[in-house]
Amino acid sequence: MRIVGGINRGLRLAEVGGGDAAAHLRPTSDRVREAVFNLLLGGRFGDPVAGARVLDLFAGTGALALEALSRGAAEAVLVDDGRVAARLIRENLRLARRESQARLLPADAARLPANSGEPFSLVFLDPPYGKGLGQQALAAAMAGDWIAPGAIVVWEETAPMMPLPGTSLLDRRSYGGTTVTLLRADP
Repeated sequence: MRIVGGINRGLRLAEVGGGDAAAHLRPTSDRVREAVFNLLLGGRFGDPVAGARVLDLFAGTGALALEALSRGAAEAVLVDDGRVAARLIRENLRLARRESQARLLPADAARLPANSGEPFSLVFLDPPYGKGLGQQALAAAMAGDWIAPGAIVVWEETAPMMPLPGTSLLDRRSYGGTTVTLLRADP
């Protein structure tokens, strides 16, 4: 896995190795990550990455948040409660030299506590596929004031996802076995 664009373009990220089967650690492929950022930066949505506060739910390796930071996001919070994921995220933040811009929140993304800081304008949601955890995590993030009005949510799943109350559908694309649903939080 590598960062595909921005300042850290080409940076090789830590190897997942055996991963964590119990946590369903499944990093977003370079190809899908590149397609997601091409969609985000293609002009239809302005530039939702530059200067963004990024929330990466089910962060796994941290590749999505690191890609956003490489492309100009201001800061990121990476949420994952997996032991292997935490190790990979810390290593990848070190490799990209992004420790001052990003932090790991070791929490269950589907049971987020209330946010005490500013809400986030760009949200990545990449739950274990087919378990309904994306809906739970998005609902928890919205209820806990993690998501700013007008924020863009990038949701990866095996099937198209429907907008939750308080969001609207922007776009939907399929890449092999992955469907990316783009939502906007209501203003």
